[in-house]
Amino acid sequence: MDFSITSALIILGGLGLIFGACLAVASRVFHVEKDPRVSEIEDILPGANCGACGAPGCSGFAAGVVENKYPANGCTVGGDDVARKVAAIMGVEAESVLPKVAVVRCGGDVDQCLQRADYHGIQDCRAAVLVGNGAKACVYGCLGMGSCVDACQFDALKMGEKGLPIVDEEKCVACGDCVEACPRSIMELVPRDQKVFIACMSKDFGKAVKSVCKVGCIGCGLCANPKTTENEVITMDGKLPVIHHERCSDSWLNLQNAVQKCPTRSFGVRDVDEDAEKSEETEKAEEAVETGPS
Repeated sequence: MDFSITSALIILGGLGLIFGACLAVASRVFHVEKDPRVSEIEDILPGANCGACGAPGCSGFAAGVVENKYPANGCTVGGDDVARKVAAIMGVEAESVLPKVAVVRCGGDVDQCLQRADYHGIQDCRAAVLVGNGAKACVYGCLGMGSCVDACQFDALKMGEKGLPIVDEEKCVACGDCVEACPRSIMELVPRDQKVFIACMSKDFGKAVKSVCKVGCIGCGLCANPKTTENEVITMDGKLPVIHHERCSDSWLNLQNAVQKCPTRSFGVRDVDEDAEKSEETEKAEEAVETGPS
């Protein structure tokens, strides 16, 4: 019995040595040299692993930059400072990071939008969508359970008292986690110089929209009328308007007329310079956006 145990131990030990030697040889044969620039870039990245750059985490982004898969200024969280350092490591000219911010493309809070049922399930928007597409009467609107808030790593989102998320623009780094978390694509990243956006995602029309939400876009097309906005700054994509910011020099100055004339106040207006000189029409438009329909 003792001899059998000893023999087994010797055999197992021998096999272990053989396999170990094989692994050591394989590690040398198949070893891939890591470009030192990958580690250098990874060390200066913020480490958020948010995926906003399109890579699977910061290490993936660092490797991708070295392999020319991602631009040196691809880290939105790090901003211009990180972009300059990455560009220096790569020996290329530093390009500025286009600053973006998250916006909430829904104005249908508890006062503006009806509920069609009571939901008592898991307090998560993705779970609620699986149960009859949520309890909100507008099947395109924000469900108000804060999945986007839970996903934010930078404390840039909180739920408002009326059931819609509120963005803290000073804290928002445009990582895109809230965009990924929202099952209805309510959250969107826009350049910070874009002051106006469409605060509605409904694909319905007219009466169907008005029956469930006071501030939903009814697809009337008035904002896209050349008499309202010139140079096709706004065009219609089905029942929803699309703003072409590249066609206007200042999104607020060029779009304030459309904001004012919208019959349901479906535009979102953010970060308008309060010190700038405003016309009487501009002030009326801002007031209308803040108060909603009368």
